[in-house]
Amino acid sequence: MDQHNIEIALLREPFIAGSGKLPFMDKRLWKMGGGLACLCRQGKARVHIGIKEYAIGAGTRVLLIPGTILYVDETSDDFSLSYLCFTHELFQEACLHMESAFITFLQEYPCYTLPKHAILVTDGLLRSAEAIYQDKKNRYRVSLAKNHLQSLLLDIYDKYHRFYNQAESGSGDRQDELFKNFIMLLNEHSTTEREVAFYARQLGISTKYLSGICRHIANKSAKEVIDNFAILQIKVLLQSTELSIVEIADRLRFPDQSYMGRYFKRHEGITPKEYRAGKNEEW
Repeated sequence: MDQHNIEIALLREPFIAGSGKLPFMDKRLWKMGGGLACLCRQGKARVHIGIKEYAIGAGTRVLLIPGTILYVDETSDDFSLSYLCFTHELFQEACLHMESAFITFLQEYPCYTLPKHAILVTDGLLRSAEAIYQDKKNRYRVSLAKNHLQSLLLDIYDKYHRFYNQAESGSGDRQDELFKNFIMLLNEHSTTEREVAFYARQLGISTKYLSGICRHIANKSAKEVIDNFAILQIKVLLQSTELSIVEIADRLRFPDQSYMGRYFKRHEGITPKEYRAGKNEEW
């Protein structure tokens, strides 16, 4: 099932579960309306989640929350996984009582490989979710799916505290925390806010200090990080929607189409129109 069909299917029912190839296989950027939990069974893949690249192999667990931007760069011929796709509403219900720090963790660590013994719960839950999805006559199938999604989240929550939180608590510092909060703000506001001053105000620090943090941690200025997010948003709309370039400029609050065109060309070397035409030729 491809991304377009999954998005349509999720308008009809709250979840989809299955196994086989990754549901998003057509080499285009997608901003996900729903979410995705999956476990790689075999093979390899290279994906971009937001502005980061990840390698997926056997035993890799992925959990993408609604609003995540995904691009599948390549997969091996034998690539296979189990997956559970879910609506934004089902995700909200499943994580209703979980602390915000955990949601931040899901954004920061969407994809990681754990030892074999640590993925047994995920393995069982995803296999059960597929069986529940196939049982169309089960009057409680949506409630069962929500419980399975919550169980998946709780299992990741457990691994967060056991494998990540303890290690980070001893090595984290104020700059790391500020950078994480900066990325969170970008995920929320990058479609409309592209000035360093906005994010510095939100964080309660100076623009100079924010840029220093970014150079220390990401080896880029704060403006470069912001621009990377903004360009990604433009690419998503050029690739995965039929919106005109004028409509895209308006949605992303650029002053006009020409301004967005110059902004895009300055960073990508081509115009939005040329970028869209090139991608259409690839497909």
